[in-house]
Amino acid sequence: MKKTKKEKKRLFLISTLVIFLLVCLVRSVSTDWTTILENKKQIAKLANDYDELLTEEEQLKSEVTKLQDTDYIARYAKEKYMYSSDGEIIIRMD
Repeated sequence: MKKTKKEKKRLFLISTLVIFLLVCLVRSVSTDWTTILENKKQIAKLANDYDELLTEEEQLKSEVTKLQDTDYIARYAKEKYMYSSDGEIIIRMD
């Protein structure tokens, strides 16, 4: 069962074509996989940023609620900017 030159040539061309297609397929899959991994990392980062922004929003809403109270504003000004009422002495302890 000897193969003729024509059969060998055909087998070589088919095997070359199959190898080329496999290389293209592997390259395509690896590129897609890399893109998927990058997207997953970006999703995780964005989810983390979103959680931080939600926390910051809650803090800001709390601060807005507090700043609507006149007693809090007076105490905040005294602590932050060292304002005092008449007759008060401010002693700062660090």
